[in-house]
Amino acid sequence: MIETVNPTTGEVVERYREHDEAALTERLARAWARWQDDWQHRPLGERLEVLSNTATILEKRRDELAALITIEMGKPIAAARAEVDKCALLCRHYAEHSAAYLEPERYETEAERSYVRFDPLGPIFAIMPWNFPLWQVFRFAVPNLAAGNVGLLKHASSTTGCGLAVEDVLAEAGLPEGGFTTLLIGHATAAEITGDPRVRGVTLTGSDRAGRAVASSAGKHLKKTVLELGGSDPCIVLDDADLDEAAKAAVASRYLNSGQSCINAKRIIVARDVYEDFIERFRAQVEALAVGDPTDEATDVGPLARGDLRDTVDDQVRRTLDHPDGGTLLLGGEPLDGPGFFYAPTVIRDVDAQAPAATEEVFGPVAALIDAEHDEAAVAIANSSRFGLGAAIWTTDLDRGERIAGRVESGMVFINEIVKSDPRLPFGGVKDSGYGRELAGQGLREFTNAKTVWVSAPSGAAGASVE
Repeated sequence: MIETVNPTTGEVVERYREHDEAALTERLARAWARWQDDWQHRPLGERLEVLSNTATILEKRRDELAALITIEMGKPIAAARAEVDKCALLCRHYAEHSAAYLEPERYETEAERSYVRFDPLGPIFAIMPWNFPLWQVFRFAVPNLAAGNVGLLKHASSTTGCGLAVEDVLAEAGLPEGGFTTLLIGHATAAEITGDPRVRGVTLTGSDRAGRAVASSAGKHLKKTVLELGGSDPCIVLDDADLDEAAKAAVASRYLNSGQSCINAKRIIVARDVYEDFIERFRAQVEALAVGDPTDEATDVGPLARGDLRDTVDDQVRRTLDHPDGGTLLLGGEPLDGPGFFYAPTVIRDVDAQAPAATEEVFGPVAALIDAEHDEAAVAIANSSRFGLGAAIWTTDLDRGERIAGRVESGMVFINEIVKSDPRLPFGGVKDSGYGRELAGQGLREFTNAKTVWVSAPSGAAGASVE
């Protein structure tokens, strides 16, 4: 039995019966048949029409879907509505740009024509997390549906309702049965799905531990994988930065989604000459955050999604403060009393680069402030992490910022902007943050067959037209 719990109250929201073997067999067969006999052969325009319809339905059902996100994982309601809006934007982006993304790449050779076309692979299995329960799923599903693949989803159990809602929205938009299927299964069954020969690729967003398990399972069956595995993103504030702007942005990034985002600015690395001035601004911004009921429009920070997640964050804070040179607690540092899974917005200054808050991914509202003597030290601290998802750099000297960006080990670097996902740009990391890319054209083509085609004129007909 799968159970969802409201993290604001700790009360059970819904219970779902897991799919048994017969139900899984039926759904896998349906997905395979839909891809093999229908969806991959549909004209691109028909596939993209479904995406346009999906955007319209998301906008129509915005409040309903946002409320579901808030109930299942505690996201403040304003942010939940923004998540639905972003999903609609994603659908419209791919409806408009997929034709260009899938355009064959042409090469000059002695052939009449030589090019690479991008053909769909088949059913793609996604294992998705709870922190952005609609966005993460649509981020996987939309480009794959545009490419001609079909989707199979194992969502986080705690956001099962959101997973079923995605299937419902796509069906309402005109996606035929089997085009996208939410599977109500546990982790052990997910490994079996990965090995099914009808599954042609696997994508995961989650912890690096989960990524290693999925990559190992998929590797045994030679399945293509894309892994987005979290991070400990550095936010580098240089000595020439606008400190008011940098502090405001760093707080917005760190406490976004109550600190439960792979691309939160988890390590704030500040030039020593402006460190104290920055801390004063940063602390004042954090103290102004409203913590409470996520259904309240004024709430900035809601509960963590589950009780065990709150316990993990608290343990990481305790171990950081107990670590030699682990840092000094400025704010927070403890769970909040009362129902639900709330944790106080926390700031720790002077964190050692080897303390848990710097070496581990802290998935909660905890900021680690670190000073750096000079630019080289800031880069060294940023690169000392085993993660490499995103990074932000704050400076008024753009050339300086770009030079540093070239030396930071991450999949994305944003200068004078918080790290974010954007349908127009590839998204993904390096090192223990995974591999492969989502979004933009690169993300759409990840699960396609880049097929080389060489066309020569028939013998004796050199130069003849083969148009």
